[in-house]
Amino acid sequence: MGKQIFSLDFFGRNLTVETGEIAKQAGGSVLVRYEDTVVLSAATASKEAKDQDFFPLTVSFEEKMYAAGKIPGGFLRREGRPTEHATLTARMIDRPIRPLFAEGFRNDVQVVNTALACNFDYSVEMTAMFGASLALCVSDIPFNGPIAGVKVGRVNGEFVINPTIEQAKESDIDLTVAGTKVAINMVECGAKEVSEDDMVDALMFGHEAIKKLCAFEEEIAAACGKPKMEVKLYEVPAELREKINAFAKERIEKAVSIPGKLDRYNKIDEITAEAVEYISGFEYENDKAKEKAVKMTKEVCTEIEAGEVRRLIVEDKVRPDGRKVDEIRPLNAQVDILPRVHGSALFTRGETQVLAVTTLSSLSDNQIIEDLTPRTEKRWMHHYNFPPYCVGETGRMGTPGRREIGHGALGEKALAQVLPDEETFPYCIRTVAEVMESNGSSSQASICASCMSLMAAGVPIKAPVAGIAMGLIETEKGYTILTDIQGMEDHFGDMDFKVAGTRKGICALQMDIKIDGVSREILSEALAQAHKARFQILDVIEATIAEPRDHVAESAPKFRVIYINPEKIRDVIGTGGKVINKIIEECDNVSIDIDEDNSGRIFIYHQNQEMVDKAVRQIEAITKEAKVGEIYDATVVRLESYGAFVNLFEGTDALLHVSKIDHKRIEKPSDVLKIGDKIQVKVTGIDEKGRVDVSHKDLIEKPEGMEETEKRERPRRSNNRRFDRRKESRENRDSE
Repeated sequence: MGKQIFSLDFFGRNLTVETGEIAKQAGGSVLVRYEDTVVLSAATASKEAKDQDFFPLTVSFEEKMYAAGKIPGGFLRREGRPTEHATLTARMIDRPIRPLFAEGFRNDVQVVNTALACNFDYSVEMTAMFGASLALCVSDIPFNGPIAGVKVGRVNGEFVINPTIEQAKESDIDLTVAGTKVAINMVECGAKEVSEDDMVDALMFGHEAIKKLCAFEEEIAAACGKPKMEVKLYEVPAELREKINAFAKERIEKAVSIPGKLDRYNKIDEITAEAVEYISGFEYENDKAKEKAVKMTKEVCTEIEAGEVRRLIVEDKVRPDGRKVDEIRPLNAQVDILPRVHGSALFTRGETQVLAVTTLSSLSDNQIIEDLTPRTEKRWMHHYNFPPYCVGETGRMGTPGRREIGHGALGEKALAQVLPDEETFPYCIRTVAEVMESNGSSSQASICASCMSLMAAGVPIKAPVAGIAMGLIETEKGYTILTDIQGMEDHFGDMDFKVAGTRKGICALQMDIKIDGVSREILSEALAQAHKARFQILDVIEATIAEPRDHVAESAPKFRVIYINPEKIRDVIGTGGKVINKIIEECDNVSIDIDEDNSGRIFIYHQNQEMVDKAVRQIEAITKEAKVGEIYDATVVRLESYGAFVNLFEGTDALLHVSKIDHKRIEKPSDVLKIGDKIQVKVTGIDEKGRVDVSHKDLIEKPEGMEETEKRERPRRSNNRRFDRRKESRENRDSE
């Protein structure tokens, strides 16, 4: 089959799909053009299933800098490991796709999305998500899709699908929603304190657009989709399952209700080990068959555990730790945990505990961004770490994985909504959330801890932010929404719905589900339940630290912002940086950041406020400009026949014309003045070349009855810093 092209007018923008020409050896491939944004998506599966207990799906988003007309930085000048944006985009595509593969599917599946051209006004992320789903639909891989995703904004009260960069700046909602034609199954959102009702409306608005994309995918798959490959789904033999159930089911179900996490897990592990020993006692064809039976035994024990957890919650409304379905675990909040740091806080919710630490620095420490987004730098960073000891295990330590990056980004998004702008608080801000202990919902605990850490550091946030994770158990007998899910409820449940916000409204959402989708009813109920829980947590936070401190820590850098004439920036820097380096040296290595937007804004930072003020005085001395009406105690620096030149301040001289010295007539300035004399003058004029005229006469009272003397012509001169004596003398002679 040759090249085929399909087009859709999607909210006034052209969406075109080409297939059958590029990457034909992949299981399925499509070239998606969303106006000027182009993404190639290719999906391929292994022919044989893997012998493992999870579905080996890999989704990647390959950012090519040429797509935006950029050359990668660094020594090699080529793309390296995935950027944070690429990792988050790949994760966002994976989340709605993964639940739509059959249970027991074990073939290796890889979906690669390569950004080939990128116009920031036409979402490359949503183009890639659409392409990933469509590549699976037209491939030979069994997939219960399609899915699609859109971004939803709200500008001037009106919802917008896939807003442009300019629209996004004006929007109070930054929502990414994905789903099937039937229901929503993934949400990622940042919002400026938006109400629950408005958020549900935005989600439903986005789902209507998703339906159109799914219908378009079905049309394309029907026209050129490949026959689906036959796969053997993984399952446990009925005979083995019966043996395990008879041996362990009753005891595991009883152990599920043990309140403490470690006690509960230890007991279940003990019963599972006994079941493994029991099953190992039977005869097998070979060691491989025995190993497989042992592996299946562990899986069945986990299934028994999951089944009992779900049954207790839906039928008996009883949770593993005995809580009510809308009850939060015990809360504890503390600040100022650590000395020397700029801000610290500890937040504990049941068996989940997070230590957050905030650091303030100058804007020169802003993170440089190099990816397929319009951003070039970032002043607010929220990082999340999840060491293995926090769950009582050993494991890999090192660079953050997708989970750490995702949870850090969610907290960053939530708290960004309440941070002060750069003008108000010109600091680079970094908060690190260290998970000390975890039994579910550590990402939301990190938001709570980080919020308190920011307030303790003196960051003037608009309002405290709290986060809560909601869960869902849905069976044939109904569904139950859970508040503050713990690890077991997350692992065995159907939904992980994270909601963060202030008392005024929602600041961030993230939802992942393991079922086909959730309805408007479930979303509304979950958000209402989360609203109640959020207020309970905010009560605890505000009782610990009611508002941001009105000062930064002693160890944090102090700052001042000054504005100078942009044309004076070169004077502050000096030749080869000589002037600015001298200021830095004389002021104990003060940090000086000059805005690159030619606004004349300068930021000065130092731990010692005196050094900041000293640097400000030096910069102001260099850049100071006289203004009409200002009065100075000037020093006479030169005398001429037509007037005296006086120094107002460093670098600026002015002409005090002989007629402006006194109300009475003076023949020569030298008759009343000599070099070095102090005289008070008032600035009366500044010409287009910056030359300053001053008067002493305007500051003294005119004697009664005195008539004004005839004005003498003011000679021309060069500028207010240096004067060409020969030129002035020549002009003076000509005037006389």
